[in-house]
Amino acid sequence: MTSFTRTWVPWLARRAENVAVAMLAAMFIAFLIQIVFRYLLNLPTGWTHEISVILWLWLVLWGAAFVLTEREEIRFDLLHAAAGRGLRRVMALVSAVAVVVIYAGSLPAMVDYVTFMKVERTAYMKLPFSWVYAIYILFAVAAIARYLWLGFQALRGDTPEDDDPTKMGSGI
Repeated sequence: MTSFTRTWVPWLARRAENVAVAMLAAMFIAFLIQIVFRYLLNLPTGWTHEISVILWLWLVLWGAAFVLTEREEIRFDLLHAAAGRGLRRVMALVSAVAVVVIYAGSLPAMVDYVTFMKVERTAYMKLPFSWVYAIYILFAVAAIARYLWLGFQALRGDTPEDDDPTKMGSGI
């Protein structure tokens, strides 16, 4: 492991978590503002709902792209745990190839759609929809990079860890 990997990758991972926390905090504050304005002041606001939806979209895709580790991703645990090391390696390689092919193949259409959506704006905040959907491009590129790395590891002979149900948790 290089010094860059040991130093900068954990630092970048923590910053990605910080961004996710900031988005969650902003979404919560907008939610509280919406409650206060609607139920205490009897002045409904639309922008709070809009920002909450946009932040939720960004939070989910940001988290999936930059915060979750491979071990925390959803998989068919019963099949994965029942498979031997060789079969797990093949499963990792097949899934990596499938994800890379699907996302890389659809990336040009995604970019076209996101850039096309600059002509449309959100209802209350008048943000270009290209800004709203730009996170999907980041997510797709991060997924391609992650699964290229996982596929490379599988080709190299690194097998995914044995799943021990007694050691599995919520990721905390």
